[in-house]
Amino acid sequence: MEKSRLKVFLDTSALIAGIASSAGAAREILRLAELKLIEIVLSRQVIVEDDRNIESKMNELLHEYRSFIELLAPVLVDDPSIEDVKKYSAFIDPDDAPILAAAISSAVDCLVTWDRRHFLKNDFKFITNMKILSPGEFLKYFRHYIEKQGDT
Repeated sequence: MEKSRLKVFLDTSALIAGIASSAGAAREILRLAELKLIEIVLSRQVIVEDDRNIESKMNELLHEYRSFIELLAPVLVDDPSIEDVKKYSAFIDPDDAPILAAAISSAVDCLVTWDRRHFLKNDFKFITNMKILSPGEFLKYFRHYIEKQGDT
């Protein structure tokens, strides 16, 4: 029986960090996805934000970024409804509510982000079981998950 892969939603900060660096935790997450060990989930907003940020700040990486996204073939989810964004705006900065809403509605296991101020310092356990982790925290969680899968 095939073991289920973790579904991981990457926000803009984590995806750009993984693309821009040849090393580091965010890059290792992308490598796990390339090896089909995890399933990456992105919203349309994340794709558009990343494309815009890379084009304006790291234009030399734009072609590599677009090719990598095509190769990675992430699960692409629609942006959340206005109602969902409003609902989650009560718990997080309104600019980040679409990311939180998209991750929750896509039923991922983890949301990976570098946004400490809005995501990592808050506790969302009262609205979701989804883990919200930095890239380094996710790698620790993944190791534990794999070890646990090996025990079953």
